[in-house]
Amino acid sequence: MAVLALSAAVVIGASGGIGAALHEALVEEAAYARIHALSRSGAAPIDITDEASIAAAAARIATGPAPSLVILATGLLHDAERGPEKSYREFDPAWLEQVLRVNAVGPALVAKHLLPLMPKQGRTVFAVLSARIGSISDNRLGGWYGYRMAKAALNQLVRTLSIEEKRRNDRSIVVGLHPGTVDTALSKPFQGNVRPGTLFTPDRAASQLLDVIDGLTVTDSGKLFDFEGKEVAP
Repeated sequence: MAVLALSAAVVIGASGGIGAALHEALVEEAAYARIHALSRSGAAPIDITDEASIAAAAARIATGPAPSLVILATGLLHDAERGPEKSYREFDPAWLEQVLRVNAVGPALVAKHLLPLMPKQGRTVFAVLSARIGSISDNRLGGWYGYRMAKAALNQLVRTLSIEEKRRNDRSIVVGLHPGTVDTALSKPFQGNVRPGTLFTPDRAASQLLDVIDGLTVTDSGKLFDFEGKEVAP
């Protein structure tokens, strides 16, 4: 990764498995003047479901170097009581709203407050962790309604943001990233179905994602890429 000593990087969700690994990898690369590691439980807390919290975090970031890299490494698939739906008979409005709020509305609010802080010139990357499951054309198994809906909405958000952001900075890149199945709390209940050799450690996932980010060009903006840098169909 090229040295960007006068700019900052932001990792939101830095207390999670992938987020923490991304933060550690960026620190090791030492390519940024400052790295903001934000999470709900961190010293500088952020709650992406609370716009006031996001605005406060943006105000703190604005006091230092402008961020040329923002990575949103957050997501909700299940909690202690509820998980992805296998059938429409399991629809719970409150749960659907929560999944959409965390996976799609939250990232939209983060974009609202952080994109204006990014430079108007030069290469910038605003990346969100999405998932192949949000691809409509790739949906062959059904189920997991709320998560599929939320990630599809997130992928549309990425596409739409990329169009508007290009008007502000023609070298901006807004992308979704599919990290694969990573050994974290989010995937833990479903790891029994993972093929051997396809369950990644957080460190490996972070390294792969940063390699993908490093290889992106402006023509990639608005798209979803997997951990190998291959575009995922909408």
